[in-house]
Amino acid sequence: MAACWRALAGQSGVDPFVVAFEAGQSTAFNDGLMEGIPSRLLGPDERHDARLVRDLVVEQNPDVVVLSGWFHPPYRRLPFRRALRDARFVMGMDTPWQGTGRQRLGRWVLRPFVQRMDRVVVTGERSWQYARRLGVAPDRIVRGLYGVDETTLGPLWEQRRANGWPRRFLFVGRFADEKAVDVLVEGYARYRDASDDPWPLVCCGKGPMADRLDRQPGIDNRGFVQPGDMEGIWAEAGAFVLSSRFDPWPLALVEAATSGLPVVCSDACGSAVEIVRNGYNGVRVPDEDSDALGRAFRRIQRRYDDLPEWGRRAQRFAAPHSAERWGERWARLLHNLK
Repeated sequence: MAACWRALAGQSGVDPFVVAFEAGQSTAFNDGLMEGIPSRLLGPDERHDARLVRDLVVEQNPDVVVLSGWFHPPYRRLPFRRALRDARFVMGMDTPWQGTGRQRLGRWVLRPFVQRMDRVVVTGERSWQYARRLGVAPDRIVRGLYGVDETTLGPLWEQRRANGWPRRFLFVGRFADEKAVDVLVEGYARYRDASDDPWPLVCCGKGPMADRLDRQPGIDNRGFVQPGDMEGIWAEAGAFVLSSRFDPWPLALVEAATSGLPVVCSDACGSAVEIVRNGYNGVRVPDEDSDALGRAFRRIQRRYDDLPEWGRRAQRFAAPHSAERWGERWARLLHNLK
């Protein structure tokens, strides 16, 4: 997002200011990522202070307020603040429609909030379906909520090809239940048992399931790696793996494709709808299926000679999500709201 906000700041007639959370316990992002971006990062106590959030936003005298969904009560109150009655509002959402009782009830609970939105920006088709069920008219839905740092990641494909395509798998994400770290470990173990020369699996992240990755044959747990230090890790990987059991629109998958990596992922990964074509630039497997994941590991290894082309194809599917295109897309959206 930092790359995206910088791209937006470079667009004519746009003056962004970002209110965001400081890094929490599940991540360790360095606040230096925001250097040069007009912003205010909220500490653990500040983020729940509705009056402070209101004052920070009102102080900017915004033409448009962009909200990151409805999950955070102080943000959710902003559309109804008297001091912001003349502002236009845009909501981003990445949640897929699952038809749960909570989502069905939410259509009624969220209706006043959603009706206040001038536009709703979704990640892709799965969240588009949810937006429609919330009662948002098609002409108020815009695709393209997220973007990635293509300037840094894009050249890595050529670097891999020039140096010899790496024989290494990579996982990047939170070490948490929704990322199905247990399925990842089991699937990788089954792959190793069936392979005479298995590739190692590098894992980068942080979370409560970190211990599931430790002392596992072939798994190299690097812990949390700052984005600025990830370039070499992306370059040294030959394929990306993400076996999530719930993952609305994982950006790590889009980053992997942008860097020119074939992708192995579960069907739960929402961004796979836009990025991954099975057998063309990656492999998709059913959720919660370690056997299928193990077979996908083996398939990637067997198709080693095809991986550079698969990676090049992945880049083409990821291209619309570059930070540069994100900035252009959002600048048009903001100008059209005036």
